[in-house]
Amino acid sequence: MKIGDNFLGFGISGKGLSIQRKKMNLIAENLANGNTVRTEDGKPINRKVLTVKQKDIPFNDTFNDMKSTIKLAATNSNHISTPSTFEFNSPQKNGLEFNVNDDTTQGDIVYMPEHPDANQDGYVQLSNINTINEMVDMIAATRSYEANLTAFNSSKQMAKDSLEI
Repeated sequence: MKIGDNFLGFGISGKGLSIQRKKMNLIAENLANGNTVRTEDGKPINRKVLTVKQKDIPFNDTFNDMKSTIKLAATNSNHISTPSTFEFNSPQKNGLEFNVNDDTTQGDIVYMPEHPDANQDGYVQLSNINTINEMVDMIAATRSYEANLTAFNSSKQMAKDSLEI
């Protein structure tokens, strides 16, 4: 008997905690770079965002991986021959794809002729990081982290209670 099958809630909640931690780290990085105009190589600072996508696996593969002697097969010509994808919610089996992307929207262009990064006309392109939006995202990530932590603790309590039976 695999432990992962019995404690799937820990894996799902743990994955949610990990996602929100990564999101909080990106928000902290964005806030730290909010007033920075350019990187060391001269490019403008862009806001970093985390995108999360669940990997899809074919239903046939999931069904055949189960500990069973039953195999999924077409027995009639009217059956669907190419399996469609099916979202399997096991983070151990399916997992999630994390990508850190740069938000490529242009930051504000401000007239500051005394700024060292100003162009020949005296304008400076600021970063596209909005402190207020980052703070709102931070609050949302914190609330989501707390919700995942509550779900994790509930799974832990259920596991403890089942041991007392």
